[in-house]
Amino acid sequence: MGNEHGTLPWHGTTILSVRKGGKVVMAGDGQVSVGPTVMKSSARKVRRIGNGKILAGFAGATADAFTLLERLEAKLEQHPDQLIRACVELAKDWRTDRYLRRLEAMMAVADARVSLVLTGQGDVLEPDDGVIGIGSGGSYALAAARALMDTDADAEAVARKAMKIAGEICVYTNDAVIVETLDAEV
Repeated sequence: MGNEHGTLPWHGTTILSVRKGGKVVMAGDGQVSVGPTVMKSSARKVRRIGNGKILAGFAGATADAFTLLERLEAKLEQHPDQLIRACVELAKDWRTDRYLRRLEAMMAVADARVSLVLTGQGDVLEPDDGVIGIGSGGSYALAAARALMDTDADAEAVARKAMKIAGEICVYTNDAVIVETLDAEV
């Protein structure tokens, strides 16, 4: 996923969220590439929002993602402690607003109760297994995390190992991983 910078597409980001054993973990790599060039290796693509109660990770155009994060925070102010409702309201706006419709990004968000993927097509999706992978290496991280879910590894260990695997496969993913953790409701 990316937008155009001249004729070279911006690439980057692997975001992974894992819900296991009373924890929810969100991890993101730090690489941002333009064509074959790594422009930044330590970008922070995972953040705490909603007074630290919500984890958010973004993939896609950075400015677009920050715009969406700001909009989500505004929706959370309107609907405190209602992540699903705030996300649905954001998705409606994203789908119907002429400006927002052009934003090229995806978001993964999680609180103590739910993990969700938000897309520009108006989707608000909750995975069946509590694992989300988005971005250029998201499918690799998702597959690795799903394979590791049946092991004794805790949520953070699953996320770190899966991100390492994604970084070994996807050229747009590096090993500068940021991890945020919340206690989850079981």
